[in-house]
Amino acid sequence: MITIGNLVEGLREVPDDEFTCDNIYEFLGANPVDIDTVAPFFFWSGKFYTRNLIYKDERFELMALCWEKGQASRVHNHADQKCWMSVVSGKLRGQNFAVDAIDESRGYCRLRETDRFDLSDCLAAKVELEEPIHQILNLAEFDERAVSIHVYSKPFDSCLSYCRDTDTFKEVKLCYTSIDGRLIPGINL
Repeated sequence: MITIGNLVEGLREVPDDEFTCDNIYEFLGANPVDIDTVAPFFFWSGKFYTRNLIYKDERFELMALCWEKGQASRVHNHADQKCWMSVVSGKLRGQNFAVDAIDESRGYCRLRETDRFDLSDCLAAKVELEEPIHQILNLAEFDERAVSIHVYSKPFDSCLSYCRDTDTFKEVKLCYTSIDGRLIPGINL
C-alpha cells in the first residue's frame, strides 16, 4: 500500500508519452492506496455522491469520490478524456453503454447497456475511449459506503449527461465538493 501523496508523485513522474490508458491502469493496479491517507478528503452527503479534488495540474486531476449506500452517477461520458478509477473502500458497479441512435441537432440519443463490472479491494478500471458512456453505482444491495479514486487526463469541467427515460442528452457543468480537504463554501451536504 502507498499513500495518496505517493500516488500523486508517481503519476506526476510518468512521462507524457507514457500517460496512456494501459500504463496508468497498470500503475493504479500495482499501487493500491492506503485508505487512511485518503480520509482527509472524505466528505459525505445523503443527497449526492461527492467529488473531492486531491490534486490537479494541466495534465491530470485526482479525486476521491464518496458514495453513500444507493447513490449513483448520472449516465455520462468524460468529454473525450481518459479516466481510471480504483475503489479503496466498499464496492461499486460500473455499467457501460453503447449508442444505438443519435441525432445531435435534437439532443436525441438512444443507449443500450453493454458490459458491467464490479470493483472493490483496490482493483483498477479504465474508461475505454471507444465506449466512453457509463454509469457508476453503489447499489443498495452492497449495503455499505464506498470511496473511489479517479484520475482524469486531461482535467475537464463539463461532460455529456444522458437520460435513458427520454433518450436525450445535454452538456452539464461539473463541480467539486471539496478541494485539498476543504469543503467548497456554499456546498450544502
